[in-house]
Amino acid sequence: MTETPAAPPAPVSMGEAFGYWLKLGFISFGGPAGQISMMHQELVENRRWISEHRFLHALNYCMLLPGPEAIQLAIYIGWLMHRVWGGIVAGVLFFLPSFFLLALLSWIYLAFGSVPAVAGVLYGIKPAVTAIVLFAAWRIGSRALKNGALRAIAAAAFVAIFAFDVPFPAIVLGAAVVGAIGGRIAPHRFKAGGGHGASDKSWGPALIDDHTPTPGHARFTWARVGTFAAVGIAIWALALALLAQQAGWQGALTQMGWFFSKAALLTFGGAYAVLPYVYQGGVEHYGWLTGPQMIDGLALGETTPGPLIMVVAFVGFVGGWTKQIFGPDALFLAGFAASAVATFFTFLPSFVFILVGGPVVESTHGDIKFTAPLTAITAAVVGVIVNLAVFFAWHVWWPQGTAAAPFAGAFEWFSALLTVAAFAALFRFKFGIMPVIGACAAVGLAYRLIA
Repeated sequence: MTETPAAPPAPVSMGEAFGYWLKLGFISFGGPAGQISMMHQELVENRRWISEHRFLHALNYCMLLPGPEAIQLAIYIGWLMHRVWGGIVAGVLFFLPSFFLLALLSWIYLAFGSVPAVAGVLYGIKPAVTAIVLFAAWRIGSRALKNGALRAIAAAAFVAIFAFDVPFPAIVLGAAVVGAIGGRIAPHRFKAGGGHGASDKSWGPALIDDHTPTPGHARFTWARVGTFAAVGIAIWALALALLAQQAGWQGALTQMGWFFSKAALLTFGGAYAVLPYVYQGGVEHYGWLTGPQMIDGLALGETTPGPLIMVVAFVGFVGGWTKQIFGPDALFLAGFAASAVATFFTFLPSFVFILVGGPVVESTHGDIKFTAPLTAITAAVVGVIVNLAVFFAWHVWWPQGTAAAPFAGAFEWFSALLTVAAFAALFRFKFGIMPVIGACAAVGLAYRLIA
């Protein structure tokens, strides 16, 4: 049995932290749960840069925010250790490897997607993605839907988006209103359950321990909070104004900046929750990509490290390529530029939320509770994710189906069987996402080459 260290580790240099955050950007597979687990094991257990309680305290705050909680947690810890630049470095390195890799895969997909081998791999991955989304709905729902009221909200959200095509922001707003009212009438039904509670485990003294005083740069002052909020809003407004100046407000890049800014504020419940909104905008409203391409993009996003919301980089790349924003002779440049715009506007709010709210969080080390409106939003998110799984299954099992004739064409029985097998592997046999995707890709390739 390993003896618990008696003294905290030596202070960490910015260079050492840079190396860790860069490494994390390349190995952060497994979605937010896996990424948070990786950070906990490395930063709390092995390196002891931060204590268990301070880690969970930061995580509780990130769970309340819209946006990818894993990258926000990295920004928070980087900021707490090495001031503003530490947070920026941690956050940027978290998604930068994924951004470049996804841009490359998007180009291969658009330029060579019709090659039989590539088409076969994608044929196998699509059922896996359908199963992964359905599994995500079950995983979130099993934690969030603790009573009949929350299950009713989830069912209403599903019906609203599936049957009436209600916009995702309206569903979020409606759920928040129901939660606010329900929290007053029946507060016991809108308490958050299954949250990230404190742990009694200890791996020895940490650099930022339970009772370590808050560093000067992280202490709350109205001036500091106001400054970071003003700077964040100014950066966002300047970037959007520059795009509008170059291409006009209706230009594709400007509209992407505006759209993904809104999407970044709606990602309660993780990437799966905001995907229906991205679909509504990217596919139905702007026509940047098609429904099947959206499924392919999620498949590529699942196979790369970094937060799953990086699928927006694929959406942007395909949109820039499709709209030929720089002309027919500069398709890769158009795709890369649009991908960069989508990524920038998606992640900018996460940095602002941490730099503005971090000092408030550090002013108290008590647990942060979910509010009743946020609990209701989380319940609604489950219904929205189920709708997403239904949408993906429809496109995968009836690829020739349309809104007017949803079951047109032949039923893809092999894809349906592969979906069931993938879900069983995730749910019953507890396989990881990457092995399931790899196995489905191999089976799909073999089937298409033989059939």
